[in-house]
Amino acid sequence: MTSPQPHGTFPGGTIAGQAQHQGGGETLHQANHHAGHRGRHAGHQARSVAEHVAAVAELLRPLRALNRIEVLPLHEALGRGLVSDVTAPISLPPFANSQMDGYAIRSADVPDGGTDFRVMPPVPAGASPAALGPGMAAPIMTGAMLPEGADAVVPIERAIPDRFLPHTEQAMVKLPAAAPGAFVRYTGSDVRAGETALASGTFLGPAQLGLLAALGISEVAVHKAVTVLLVTTGDEVVEPGQELPAGKIYDSNGTLLEAAMKQAGLQVRRAGIASDNPGELRTLLRTEGGVDLIVTTGGVSKGAYEVVRQAMEDQRVEFLHVAMQPGGPQGIGTFEGRPFLGFPGNPVSCLVSFEMFLRPVLAGLFGTPAPRLPIRARLSRPLTSPEHKHQVRRGTLQPDGTVELQGGESSHLMHALAGSNVLVHVPEGVAALTAGAEVEVWML
Repeated sequence: MTSPQPHGTFPGGTIAGQAQHQGGGETLHQANHHAGHRGRHAGHQARSVAEHVAAVAELLRPLRALNRIEVLPLHEALGRGLVSDVTAPISLPPFANSQMDGYAIRSADVPDGGTDFRVMPPVPAGASPAALGPGMAAPIMTGAMLPEGADAVVPIERAIPDRFLPHTEQAMVKLPAAAPGAFVRYTGSDVRAGETALASGTFLGPAQLGLLAALGISEVAVHKAVTVLLVTTGDEVVEPGQELPAGKIYDSNGTLLEAAMKQAGLQVRRAGIASDNPGELRTLLRTEGGVDLIVTTGGVSKGAYEVVRQAMEDQRVEFLHVAMQPGGPQGIGTFEGRPFLGFPGNPVSCLVSFEMFLRPVLAGLFGTPAPRLPIRARLSRPLTSPEHKHQVRRGTLQPDGTVELQGGESSHLMHALAGSNVLVHVPEGVAALTAGAEVEVWML
């Protein structure tokens, strides 16, 4: 494919837009070699970010099967993705109503200088009012149905007197002229019956669920949450809270990825820390059934003790290098028929791998999680980047629209990651950017 353009865009849109498209239902641009075709090595030409996103989407596409759809009441559907379009069964608003507390009138009854009106019985919200007669004004509350014959509302503060009068046969009010439609919410001005209210794949947040409730819809068909088996590997890794022997490190990857996955709407099952024994890892994976996807961290590079590579020797799994920094080494395929992704072991690398590959594919396929918001920002200082790789840096977006880079390029800098609120993208083909250069950043 064509190399990404400078300042964070792929041909056809932003990085985020490209990733979202790759995860969707359309035919994908295929990677040079599918996951599951073994024999490709990291020493060969690296796969592009877009190609690997496409491969991950192909791997997970079977999880869109019909047996993975469920119908949930609205109060249980928060954070899920819509399976199909929702057509509005009614119009919103369902009737013309008042935007203000005031008087409903016929605009044609009022000369330019205003005139006196006889006051009708008031129209509270929820009432079905009588038709409006000529020369009459109906006190009306916000949201109340507009009486038949009325086409405008005069706010109460413009009336003389500027308060509601008790209804009597003699009650009169002076009102100024009003244009037709003034302070009126017309039927269907928000959405009309028969129109698409929400498109398939929509992420159901509070606003979307509120719209469905306003339309009288009580339940909705959504994709089932994907269940992930998360495995941290390495003899050098110790669970937090335990004593830390010399040469050991605490496991941050498990907590980091579990939190990211749960935030993204995944069901996560932690398998603890697997040793560097390939046989033990295979046994662990076989005994953990009932999951849709296996994700491991560590053991995917070309070192002598890469346990994940060794454990997958007889499986349809490919280990390759993606032209990305950090997170270049990746594993992808199936373990005994179940989708498998192997992320690198450094903390920043594994999180960037999740954000670049798994999160956007899930959003495209299942409508959840909501895609990361891509915005444009300007660098507060210059940077360099390996020209043949897509670099992902951590940064803090400032109120003035500039982004301050946090830490360096190294993938172990957890403190810098914790102090960041954006991922900064430097596309392949860009070797250096000056202070003030515009980049694409994703809000975390």
